[in-house]
Amino acid sequence: MADSFSQAARAATNELRQLFEPTPLQRNDHLSAQYGAEIWLKREDLTPVRSYKLRGAFTAMAAVLAQRSDQKVFVCASAGNHAQGVAFACRHFGVTGVIFMPVTTPEQKIAKTRIFGGDNIEIRLVGDYFDDTLAASQGYCAEAGGHFLAPFDDADVILGQASVGVEILDQLGKEPDIVILPVGGGGLSAGLTRLFRETGAASSFRYVEPFGGASLTAALAHGAPETLESVDSFVDGAAVARIGALPFETLKNVAMEHVILSKEDSLCATMIDMLNVEGIVLEPAGALAINALEQIKDQVKGKTVICVTSGGNFDFERLPEVKERAQRFLGRKKYFILRLPQRPGALRDFLGLLGPHDDIARFEYLKKSARNFGSVLIGIETTSPDAFEALFSRLDNAGFVYRDITNDDTVAQFII
Repeated sequence: MADSFSQAARAATNELRQLFEPTPLQRNDHLSAQYGAEIWLKREDLTPVRSYKLRGAFTAMAAVLAQRSDQKVFVCASAGNHAQGVAFACRHFGVTGVIFMPVTTPEQKIAKTRIFGGDNIEIRLVGDYFDDTLAASQGYCAEAGGHFLAPFDDADVILGQASVGVEILDQLGKEPDIVILPVGGGGLSAGLTRLFRETGAASSFRYVEPFGGASLTAALAHGAPETLESVDSFVDGAAVARIGALPFETLKNVAMEHVILSKEDSLCATMIDMLNVEGIVLEPAGALAINALEQIKDQVKGKTVICVTSGGNFDFERLPEVKERAQRFLGRKKYFILRLPQRPGALRDFLGLLGPHDDIARFEYLKKSARNFGSVLIGIETTSPDAFEALFSRLDNAGFVYRDITNDDTVAQFII
């Protein structure tokens, strides 16, 4: 008789002990106090490759080698965590991995993948866009007789990701009330959902997607996986245009009200908060589960809640952008275009209207040839959103003409 999914997941979990001990399940005092609940973080950002992706890559590779011990070449297409998981597994099993990445992949990600795989991997940079990279990898795989390792649409990958749930149940010692999971292609969420359903756990799930990559939401609305017309790539670990067909088989009955969308700028605020308060480095996808707490704070009050922090592969060169977006989301930073009279003392008049905590972060003339008025781009940081209401009131009373462009994406992307 074949093993049940939960039995197979436990066996896969045991096999993973060759690579690393269970990732910590930590009660977070800061979040618990904030939401009046028992908030626990499942720290998948602390695996050897700083994401849960190693679990699925290892389990899938082991399954292939158990059936075909002479399989020597594995191929994948990835610009991030899946590539690093595959690289690590290739080195462990002593097989060759050919990893295709877009030409635009940051050097930091390429270097980390190379470190994890060592001499067992070859990295090929192909295509400006991921679709081109994927096509090239699959073409090569067919020619070379390799085995293609999909990042989420693979039964053994899903099984490997379910090991996160096995560890949670063992470590917590009881069923959590709520488990909050990030969703990209659906491998992690499908694995844990299936495991908990089969074991009879009464835990309720919440599934969190980035606003600019809501592939599960689209699939639930259409009753089948649907390709999104566009994807915001900021949450690169979860911004997937189409949820996997196999994961969706498990997730197709998820209630729409249990799917949460997180705005990208709000994720930045969560990342900065966790870094400043807890010293925890999370990538955007790794912050999704924690970020969702604010939207369901009434539901989690008094409950035992697990947030899976899925990854911590954050390039600190992105920190200024993340801080900027966080400040804008929190209402502490705004940009506006000011119509400044071209007369002596006009700038001094404007500066005199600033409050004690209003800081000029940017000042740039946009049009210098006008005789009577000049357009000025101004960025101001302050300590509270209320300060802007007071500032704009003073500007109005003084007769200044201005336009707030903070949330005007079309204008902001060209000027800011």
